[in-house]
Amino acid sequence: MSPATWYEIGRHGMLPEVGHDDVARFDVIAHLNTLLAERLAPAVRASWETHAEPAFRREHGHSPRDRREAGDALRGDSAWRSWSLVRRNTMEYRQHAGRLLALRQARELRDKARRYSSRSPYLRLDSTLPVPRYVSEVDTHLMPGGYAAEAIDGDVSNAASYDAGLYATLGGVGGPLNDAAGRALVAWLRRHAPNFRPRRIVDLGCGLGHNTLPLREAFPEAQIIAIDVSAPFLRYGHARASALGYTDVEFRQEDATQTTVGAGTCDLVYTTMVLHETSHDALRKILREARRLLTPGGLTIHLEQPPFRQFDAYEQFMRDWDGRYNNEPFWSALHDTDLVELLNTIGFERSNVFETRCEAPLVRRRTSADDAVAEDFGRAPCWYAIGAWQTAHGNVVNEGEH
Repeated sequence: MSPATWYEIGRHGMLPEVGHDDVARFDVIAHLNTLLAERLAPAVRASWETHAEPAFRREHGHSPRDRREAGDALRGDSAWRSWSLVRRNTMEYRQHAGRLLALRQARELRDKARRYSSRSPYLRLDSTLPVPRYVSEVDTHLMPGGYAAEAIDGDVSNAASYDAGLYATLGGVGGPLNDAAGRALVAWLRRHAPNFRPRRIVDLGCGLGHNTLPLREAFPEAQIIAIDVSAPFLRYGHARASALGYTDVEFRQEDATQTTVGAGTCDLVYTTMVLHETSHDALRKILREARRLLTPGGLTIHLEQPPFRQFDAYEQFMRDWDGRYNNEPFWSALHDTDLVELLNTIGFERSNVFETRCEAPLVRRRTSADDAVAEDFGRAPCWYAIGAWQTAHGNVVNEGEH
């Protein structure tokens, strides 16, 4: 199955203007990612089973026991090297294509964001806020300057590049508005907590607000607070939300480890693919902050990729690629962390902590291959989730390992 063309992206007033060549670049990226999932990844698996794993077993007397030993077996393998090279090149090319598009419109995009946000009380920036080193010192996803970089006053160019390029990276499986994780969370709540009606919701590490707006759609009476440390992403995210008709979502520049939101005032506190971009210290503080914010009966839930303990050595090594080659320095450590134990340690009752799976409904599949291949080592519209209720709750679930 061919990936979605970039022309199918959800349009809004902040999206950069594109020409034929811009779309062609993004579509090449989407097709390369389909090639990775449908052709190259199965070739790596076949080479592992027929060459790399047997050779390691002959030399060491046992099969690889973890991702490190699997890496020792595979790094010299031509199939894996080809897969890794193409994957890295698609990430670099995706940044090149996005920046080529956004930087040539940097001032126009900045001015549009200002017009959308003019005199709005729902965008609150703090120029004195220190940006954590795990954000300021890392070109996450190979994005030059990372999330917080500003080339001009009021810059939103990296945010615009991220918004435009993410659709190509995922081949459309994140949905036209790249909001699959938010929709997956809403679907999970509808299924497992149908009577849960949060009145105040906080999205910690909201980025552009891709996964914030589905919560506004699902809970129109709730107050929605979207928090991030990146001023460029908040500027763009607030303007994007306004362009899409969501004018009452609060975008605040704050550190998720210590917000100004009042203790015990929030019914739902969540993150979507944020924890792996933090640090050991920040992870504990973010989860502790989420607990501080919750009302009695409130829920915190965090969507991520599954912990490595759920996979064999080969799958662990393949899933660890982002930690080694995509500028995700906390990726490996996060997926080695026992988040159930951590939530228990910071104060949640063990009986109220759960692991589950969140999957977005009605999202285009990128490939026609089987589920394991189509999942493409973390790029499918489904997530492992770890959560906890502040007090005992009748709908606590633990769906086991996935």
